[in-house]
Amino acid sequence: MFRGPRKTRASTMWRCLSKLTNRRMGFKQSNFFLVNSERGYGCASRNSKGQASFSGNLNECAARSFATSCASLSEDHPKDDSISDMLVDSFGRRHTYLRISLTERCNLRCQYCMPAEGVELTRSSQLLTKAEIVRLANLFVSSGVNKIRLTGGEPTVRKDIEDICLELSNLKGLRELAMTTNGLVLGRKLPKLKQCGLTYLNISLDTLVPAKFEFMTRRKGHEKVMDSIHTAIDLGYDPVKVNCVVMRGFNDDEICDFVELTREKPINVRFIEFMPFDGNVWNVKKLVPYSEMLDTVMKQFPSLRRLKDHPTETAKNFTIDGHRGTVSFITSMTEHFCAGCNRLRLLADGNFKVCLFGPSEVSLRDPLRQGTEDHELRQIIGAAVKRKKASHAGMFNIAKTTNRPMIHIGG
Repeated sequence: MFRGPRKTRASTMWRCLSKLTNRRMGFKQSNFFLVNSERGYGCASRNSKGQASFSGNLNECAARSFATSCASLSEDHPKDDSISDMLVDSFGRRHTYLRISLTERCNLRCQYCMPAEGVELTRSSQLLTKAEIVRLANLFVSSGVNKIRLTGGEPTVRKDIEDICLELSNLKGLRELAMTTNGLVLGRKLPKLKQCGLTYLNISLDTLVPAKFEFMTRRKGHEKVMDSIHTAIDLGYDPVKVNCVVMRGFNDDEICDFVELTREKPINVRFIEFMPFDGNVWNVKKLVPYSEMLDTVMKQFPSLRRLKDHPTETAKNFTIDGHRGTVSFITSMTEHFCAGCNRLRLLADGNFKVCLFGPSEVSLRDPLRQGTEDHELRQIIGAAVKRKKASHAGMFNIAKTTNRPMIHIGG
């Protein structure tokens, strides 16, 4: 039995882990559950008669709980034989979603994305060409990826963005081609992009106040972004997703104003917890946790109610009576969703990344340019996917971990 401070620490750990496994991660009811017994804090299991027996320790229990939860996710989704082993990690997660960063360049300088002096950019010759992007994308899609999201930097500053969209949208097996953009030049490019197969759209906007916009982005352009949102609605995008990174002392007083955007328009406002990346001077004091944002919305919109989310969904989605649009919360810091993660990332310089917050990367550009055959590229990709960890390190450890600025990784 634990005594003194060790018992206190174990008790605290047990309570936190119990909440994590049984509630916060949204797992199905498992045959494993956390217990506090005379033998310490550990894991119990139920037999066929529902009787419980104690075994293991907290670390073992956490691993077993995670594995059981992944198994539950697999039960929710019958095995798709079209998904190759290349896309399945050691926890059974099946990766069908690829985010491709088209460029490291951006026409804004958002404070949570990069330092004021900017960041050193990769030489153009070291970035993936259109042909290389399409070849690698085809490798993933032919292996089971059915959704691609184009990111940056700012993807619309790439001159061949329309051609890239057209070629990607024609890949056999691809169901969704999405893009995340700051909306600054989107309005004039969107009609052509839609013709080229762009099916879904996320537009980043962190404030509804023009002066705040200029302060946050270090550039003008608030009106252009609002025009892009309206253009997307007029062109039939439904919903138009609006990404808002919430930061204490900057825009946390605008949360309900953003929610009002959903009243008459098919807009999905997505409130994102402030995340640490190199150069963005992350501070936990700037973080507005999901629970606080939710309370703020519910006080003004008491009819807010939770929708049923897909097991691989990153957002917690809500609807409000009488509103055409919806509200979502992306809780990467306080309530991670790693157990259902189905996302992979291809960076603009050709590096492959299996976790947004993980520092590990492997180059696909170099072997591609050395003449590596497709089956060998698949082996490189599959090995990286197999090394993916069960979850990210947690917000305080992430803040201490060397990682690239968001503009290098892709939004």
